Amino acid sequence: MGLRLQIEIKESQEELEKAVKYATQASSKERLQMLYWLKTGQVTSRRSLAERLGRNQGTITRWLKKYKDRGYKGLLEVKHAPGKEPMVSGENLERLKQRLSQPQGFHSYSQIQQWLITELGLNIAYKTVYQLVRYQIGAKLKVPRPLSRKQHPQSQPHFKKNSL
Repeated sequence: MGLRLQIEIKESQEELEKAVKYATQASSKERLQMLYWLKTGQVTSRRSLAERLGRNQGTITRWLKKYKDRGYKGLLEVKHAPGKEPMVSGENLERLKQRLSQPQGFHSYSQIQQWLITELGLNIAYKTVYQLVRYQIGAKLKVPRPLSRKQHPQSQPHFKKNSL
């Protein structure tokens, strides 16, 4: 049998039971389960905890150290990588939004790509420009509807007036 764990769990058994029940993330749930088992006395060693949770003893040791150092909230904290910084941000993004909101707008994503190169000095791939404009900004291109060559310019106002 492994060494007996000597750790004081500050939270009550009811609090831990409720927290385990309502945990939304699997990583949080197993960490809370560990605290609950320790508080209730169901588990007394790192080895038995590791076997029950299906984790390495080193992981259990690391979790317990986190709990001792930073408490309940520190144990549940999961760090995420910040990710890559956006290529168009801040003032440049605002200028692009203003340009997209103008009535003449752009006719193609290639035209937006060229505008970014000439105005802002940003050489960005077509796919990136498309995703930025379409999904992040939520803008659409200003492309006029095609007109028939047979259409009479004088009949257009009359049609608009009578169709509403």
